[in-house]
Amino acid sequence: MQERALVLGAGGITGVAWELGLLAGLATDGVDLTSADLTIGTSAGAVAGALITSGQLAASYQAQLAPPAGESAERIGLLSGTRMAWAMIASRNPVRARKRLGRMALAVRTMPEADRRAVIAARLPSHEWPDVPLRVTAVDARSGEFTVFDSGSGVGLVDAVSASCAVPGVWPPVTIGGRRFMDGGMRSGTNADLAAGYGRVLVIAPLTYGIGRLPGVASQLSDLKQAGARVLMIEPDAAAADAIGRNVLDPARRAAAARAGYEQAASVARQVADIWLAVPGPEPSQA
Repeated sequence: MQERALVLGAGGITGVAWELGLLAGLATDGVDLTSADLTIGTSAGAVAGALITSGQLAASYQAQLAPPAGESAERIGLLSGTRMAWAMIASRNPVRARKRLGRMALAVRTMPEADRRAVIAARLPSHEWPDVPLRVTAVDARSGEFTVFDSGSGVGLVDAVSASCAVPGVWPPVTIGGRRFMDGGMRSGTNADLAAGYGRVLVIAPLTYGIGRLPGVASQLSDLKQAGARVLMIEPDAAAADAIGRNVLDPARRAAAARAGYEQAASVARQVADIWLAVPGPEPSQA
């Protein structure tokens, strides 16, 4: 069994900020999660994962505290939100549910794809895949197929992260190799099942609920535990939830969310250290 996996979940602009704040606070408290043997990023977690695996944790946390100059709040509109909920609930088949979401994502008029890619590129100081294992999730908008990008996939880091962050109805699906990809969170808010085979799994999840065929985090964590992994999930505490607010796409709440994550770290540092810094025991002998 491989060792430590870090799972960073979906959660919008404020989710990125909260995750980076929590990670920075834990590092200050002596628990460096950037040493993971595998980092898995979905949507907001794809941005945070790309930043920390490129050695940018401290600088990225400080960047979250800067005023959101020139950035306006986005939000999932009532019509798009209703369509998303219906797509998730109406089909018993998760792939068909994702295809419904994909049709909506492809039909909605959004900002130009090139403009959105430029936004993601500006948020990533390094556009090269890191030297440590990073997996970034996305969903094919036409087929509903779940896709995982990494350094061996032949896809650039900026494109992979852009695809993982392409919220249906808000930002355009991303064209990669003639296919159109949307947010990896349309399959799962964390995609924590990708950590199967790792002995210690830490899940940082701004959003933990599921809707319809979009599974919540609990079922995936249960499967990991049943397979023998030690698993810990950290979600926003009450103060962080207040800082994040109702619209996770509002950059005006980014600094508050980052500070709340940093402050929350002190309350969970011991729990995280118990899993992350534990010395692995010997493998059980075979009878």
